[in-house]
Amino acid sequence: METWEFGRMVRRWRDRVAPETAGVPVGRRRRATGLRREELAGLAGISADYLTRLEQGRATSPSVQVVEALARALRLADGERDLLFRLAGHVAPGLDVVPSRITPSVQRLLDRLAHTPVAVYDATWTLVVANAPYDALMGETTAWRGIERNAVWRHLAGPGTRAVHTPEEHAGFVAQLVADLRLNVARYPADRSVTRLVEQLSRSPRFVELWDAGAPEPSQETSRHKVVDHPLVGRITLDCDTLIVAADDLRIMVYTAEPGTEDAERLDLAIVLGTQTLV
Repeated sequence: METWEFGRMVRRWRDRVAPETAGVPVGRRRRATGLRREELAGLAGISADYLTRLEQGRATSPSVQVVEALARALRLADGERDLLFRLAGHVAPGLDVVPSRITPSVQRLLDRLAHTPVAVYDATWTLVVANAPYDALMGETTAWRGIERNAVWRHLAGPGTRAVHTPEEHAGFVAQLVADLRLNVARYPADRSVTRLVEQLSRSPRFVELWDAGAPEPSQETSRHKVVDHPLVGRITLDCDTLIVAADDLRIMVYTAEPGTEDAERLDLAIVLGTQTLV
């Protein structure tokens, strides 16, 4: 790895990203024109200390996942993304790897939904990115690492989410997640990260049971009501729509409330309270 050049390019690109463009709140006393180191680290889902070592050339061999996360947070163009991978000693992921890239067109869509809770998942239901309103509604995601970012794990063996389900709803929801994962394991047989994910999930007896039994066909339903139990404003009934980006195999989950309702008011309050806390 060309350690110094990799870190130098990350620092150069970090300086050119306007905080407002990346959805980072800007205070009155701010002097930096670009992203601060801790802000980029948060957007990429890595520690500020690790980013410091990368920029200074003291950390070597960042993983493909880290390079992809930095390219996404820095909003790099295609050529710049390829360059960052080369400087890290990697080849940019090909068609046989589960895509986790946010393309410019998808990023423009997310920018237009900047005040709406949105989360983007890849084909294995691993969280790629969530915006500030989503964190305000569902709880902060920036500290999630590794398996913690996978929705199948969170609902089978992890802490779950703030969404409220009956036992029957939860069972059906998890079965559908496993079904979708089974489908994509077959679609990306050469992706070792998918194999490792299945191995980790197999530590859950319930996952093994669903996997071995043959989960149902993935649901074609992309819209449903969801009740979120927010710790400050109480329960909010929302519409949760899943937008499928077929070319990039991404799932964009968008949470909205019917205008003029108490749920809409609670959602607005939850976002205000959450984003104020994040500032």
